[in-house]
Amino acid sequence: MDYFWQSVMYALVGGLIGAAITFYFTKKNFEKQIKENPPINEKMIRAMFLQMGRKPSEAQIRQIMKSVNSQK
Repeated sequence: MDYFWQSVMYALVGGLIGAAITFYFTKKNFEKQIKENPPINEKMIRAMFLQMGRKPSEAQIRQIMKSVNSQK
């Protein structure tokens, strides 16, 4: 019976170590993705408007940024 609890303990420790390693690498990957593909900002909104042939006002840009941030 002693071996049973020992094997259960090894499984729990292994699971915790695996979870910690998975968390670390997932966090690193997420930060890398955010760095390579940043969320939308005011400069991007201006560029989209200019590509559509419109000159956006500051009020329009603030309104779009507010709606984007409220979606989070």
